[in-house]
Amino acid sequence: MSGFSLAIGYVVGVLATWGWSFLELPNPGPVLARRSRQICVTLVAIVVAISIWYATEWQNSIRMLMEMPPLESTAPFRFLAIALLVAFILVSIARWMIRLGAYLSNLLQRYLPRRIAISFSTLCVLVLGLMIGNGVIARGLLQAADRLFLQADLLIDDGIEQPTLDLACGSEQSLVDWEAIGRRGKDFIGGGPKPEEIERLTGKPSKRPIRVYVGMRTDGDDHARATLALDELKREGAFDRKILIIATPTGTGWLDESAVDTIEYLHHGDTAIVSMQYSYLPSWITILVDPSRSKRSATALFDQVYAYWTTLPKEERPQLYLFGLSLGAFGCEDAADLMETFQDPIQGAVWSGPPFPSRQWASIVSSRNAGTPVWMPTFRDQSMVRFTSQQNMLKPGKPWGPIRNVYIQHASDPMVWFSPSLAWHQPEWLSEPRGPDVSPGLRWYPIVTFLQIAFDLPMATSVPLGYGHNYSPSSYIDAWVAVTQPEGWSQTDLDRLCDHFATPTESPQASSPIPDFDPS
Repeated sequence: MSGFSLAIGYVVGVLATWGWSFLELPNPGPVLARRSRQICVTLVAIVVAISIWYATEWQNSIRMLMEMPPLESTAPFRFLAIALLVAFILVSIARWMIRLGAYLSNLLQRYLPRRIAISFSTLCVLVLGLMIGNGVIARGLLQAADRLFLQADLLIDDGIEQPTLDLACGSEQSLVDWEAIGRRGKDFIGGGPKPEEIERLTGKPSKRPIRVYVGMRTDGDDHARATLALDELKREGAFDRKILIIATPTGTGWLDESAVDTIEYLHHGDTAIVSMQYSYLPSWITILVDPSRSKRSATALFDQVYAYWTTLPKEERPQLYLFGLSLGAFGCEDAADLMETFQDPIQGAVWSGPPFPSRQWASIVSSRNAGTPVWMPTFRDQSMVRFTSQQNMLKPGKPWGPIRNVYIQHASDPMVWFSPSLAWHQPEWLSEPRGPDVSPGLRWYPIVTFLQIAFDLPMATSVPLGYGHNYSPSSYIDAWVAVTQPEGWSQTDLDRLCDHFATPTESPQASSPIPDFDPS
């Protein structure tokens, strides 16, 4: 990232110098030019020295907030060498393009005025660079990633076997072919709590949770796969359950165990969850390539399930909810269009880590109540939409309307807060008060902050649970309790459930450094 920053800064300087000459403005004399270079070199050296000096402190400022052990050193000379190498390669490519533009300009000046020749040659080189970058390099990298993650999708994790129970998705009697489900789908079908495990924790009788998953390698388009999912739900008796959830997975087809397991415990297995794969690439790649995949898949599945659900007697059918994490939240937040479901609405939704292109989320956040920060907004009277994070901000005593929707988002999640406008505009989430897991040392700089958050995207899940793009079971428990309102759960019972799912970074002692926040 430092190499990219250095190269871009160098290119900006070259373009500024070129623009000065192109406009035929007077050049500085030799003395002023020499002094200017000396001043620039000195300032750059000072900035580099300060950055190296503070690098470890800056890194540890965020590691401390995310409960990670501090680093003794960030290996400054190694990262400086890497940055220089990357910058050298990028600048060399840029110089080659400039030389090509100059050569083309000299040819065109035989037939065209000088400035027109320069402008036309510059445009041609830029278009050529974009074509090569998008058509050759980007496509080649995408194809390589496609092959890599396709092979990963064919794998089966240890301990995951084909279900033997007749009334189970992927079994010999199932309508869904086990081999076509995909790795993440098999993890979903083969994982999850058993009825005896739920009974052991809750002390109450439990049913076998129903899980249905249709993979990408199933024959047909989105509509055909959605129809198959509906038929499998009917076969397994999903519409006789209390809770039915249409879940849209992440780009790889993954459904977070923290989200799906907890709702099954809360309702003693009287649940059915259905999902449909639309990609096997990570969300951050899918969102750059074709984010509409998730919307098409989520809408197709919702339309099929909702159309059948509305034909059932209201007092006998299950409560219907949506769930989506990351690109799944982006895909399913518009699936249940309010205008189309107004006469017979669903009961609500839980969305976690909504990515930056999410229009509904962005509209709600931009229309938030005055005085509430962008990373933890309140919307109108909070009867329909609420937000929460590491701390439960859902106000259990405040009444809900008939539809209950919850967004879970972290102030440190780059998937949520990245935006192209970071290159030229300071974001609101860097204003005070900041989120509890945003480094106080993070400052906005043109282009540089854009690169920082962009490089964070593929690393968004490399942080401990409860930070970045990793959402913790306790947050999901808070959200599911608020949205589905399970019966018979005291606060002591919920604490015991949180302890059951807790990791070392989620213990009550570990979460204490995060201060309480009152949006009012």
